[in-house]
Formats: sequence, structure tokens, C-alpha cells
Amino acid sequence: MSLILAIESSCDETSVAILDDRKVLSNIIANQDIHQHYGGVVPELASREHQKNIVPVIQEAIRKAAISKSEIEAIAFTRGPGLMGALLVGVSFAKSFAQALNIPMIEVNHMQAHILAHFIEIKKDQTYPSFPFLALTVSGGHTQIVRVDDYLDMTILGSTLDDAAGEAFDKAGQLLGLAYPAGPKIDELAKKGDPEKFEFPYPRVQGLNFSYSGLKTAILYFLQKEVKRDANFIKDNINDLCASIQHAIVRILIGKLKRASEETGIKTVTIGGGVSANSYLAKKLREMGTKKRWEVFIPPLEFTTDNAAMIGVTAYYKYLNKDFVGMDVKPDPRLKVGS
Repeated sequence: MSLILAIESSCDETSVAILDDRKVLSNIIANQDIHQHYGGVVPELASREHQKNIVPVIQEAIRKAAISKSEIEAIAFTRGPGLMGALLVGVSFAKSFAQALNIPMIEVNHMQAHILAHFIEIKKDQTYPSFPFLALTVSGGHTQIVRVDDYLDMTILGSTLDDAAGEAFDKAGQLLGLAYPAGPKIDELAKKGDPEKFEFPYPRVQGLNFSYSGLKTAILYFLQKEVKRDANFIKDNINDLCASIQHAIVRILIGKLKRASEETGIKTVTIGGGVSANSYLAKKLREMGTKKRWEVFIPPLEFTTDNAAMIGVTAYYKYLNKDFVGMDVKPDPRLKVGS
């Protein structure tokens, strides 16, 4: 038995979890609604909100887990990637907490944690991905395909060359007049629309890398042209537009994942990250899985967005290896999987 307190502060959620090995005792998340007024995350405001939230979130996590601070055996934190100011809050608090309790610190890669969220123990009879497997990690800041050969042995096979899929959702939503974050709203409206009503280009990018900048530009020019002809075009076609844009974004993800499976011969596939909560992506992944005879794993909704439980389960495997860090550790906004 090992009690680990984990902190996630890479972007705009302040999250703290306490895990008993791989079992979550508490997983508290404080969202930052302030960014909705600006159409995206403002880094300076994010770091200020983390400073306000970190202590009460820590206290609530400990209270809900029904433990005392003295029982905690290690503290884990997100070292990167993410926003420098936001990461700094979590790293600094972890150092102070570790010194006060004289316990070891464990650094965690945020994207690696999205992948290992599949190993959080939820029920006794659950199944887990078998090694090796492919992980599609999709969020507002990252889009990657990773080969996973063991809990802590991962290799990036492809990543975005410019914009991430989550950013494409948010920027498209902004063009449609939807509030930030637009991804969930697009998903909701798309259920009432035709995904093939409007056709958007498929970027020709070599290998297993992604690109969404061209798609965003194509959507912008398309909407400008149609609104010029009909001022009510977006309002009158909002459901079909959402469905078609969502289809274009997801088509790229599934296409690259299919190619990765063909090239590696791996038929166990997982998804993770905030965009993995998208119902259309889950649907298309399951359809491709049935067609290609993949074993598909989709995380529970509560572990798709940024959360400390995934940091904690990753830290558990590092704890077993006594993979600790010293007080000289620093945040790394560009930290990569496998580094």
C-alpha cells in the first residue's frame, strides 16, 4: 500500500488527487471559468488562479480521502508540458509539501499521464490495455500517437506539426460564435446535424504527423464566403456546420491511427486527453475497431480532461522504481514523452 498525493496544474485546472496504489481515494478539480471571457486560456491569469486554488483543493482532497497528512508517502506533480507559470505553482507547492513532511517527490509527464489513466483501478473485474499498444492523445495543446511498450516505456510515433485537434475545435467554435471552450458545444450541436453536409479538406501530411492549421484556414475562408452571400448562413446551418467540422477533425485522427496500426501491426488502441471525451470520436474509433478487429480502450469521462488522478497513477509506477527527484527539479513547458 502506498498513499500518493498528486498535483496537476499544467493549464487551467487545479487538481489534486490521493491514490492508494492505483485506487483513487479523492480527485478534486477546481476549474477556472475566468478564461471564458477571453476566448481562451490567459497564462498569467491561469497562474494566479492556481495560487488561489491550490491550498483549498489540497485540503479538500485530504478531507475526502479521509486520511491525515502524516500518512502520505510521496507527492507527485506535473513537471510538463504546459504553461510555465501554471506548472511553477504545482512544482513549488510540491517542494514545500515534501520538505515539510520529509517525503520523496515524483515528477510526471502530463501526456504520459493521459495514457496511463487507463490503468486507474475503478472496479475489480476491469480489463486493461496489454503491451504493446497505441495511444492517441488529443487535447487543446497536443495531438500525438504514442507506442507504449510498458508503463514507463513510450515512443512518440507522430505529433502535430502546428495546431492541436482541441485547438481546432475551439477556433472553429469561435468562428461559429460559440463560447470557449467550444468542443463540448460542437459535439452537442453536431448530434442534430449532417456530418457530410459540408466538405472540408484532408491535409496531406507525411508519416504519422498531424496538421490542423490548413483546416482552420479552410473553415475560415468557407464561412467568410458563405456569410458574405447570406448573413444568416451560420445561424441557419449551425448543426450541419458543427457536424461537418467535427467530422473533418475526427477523420484526420482516425486516419492516422489506422495507418499507425497498419505500420506497427499493433491492434490494441487507446485514446486520452480532453478531446477523447468527444462522442463522435469515440463512435468512429469503435467503428474502426470493429472493422479492423482492434481492442479499443476509451477512458471514463472523469479521467479524460486534465485531472490529478492520472498524475497519481503514473507516479505509482515511478514510486515502485523509486524514481524520485530532488529539490533542484524545475518545470519544463516543452517536456516530451520519453524524455
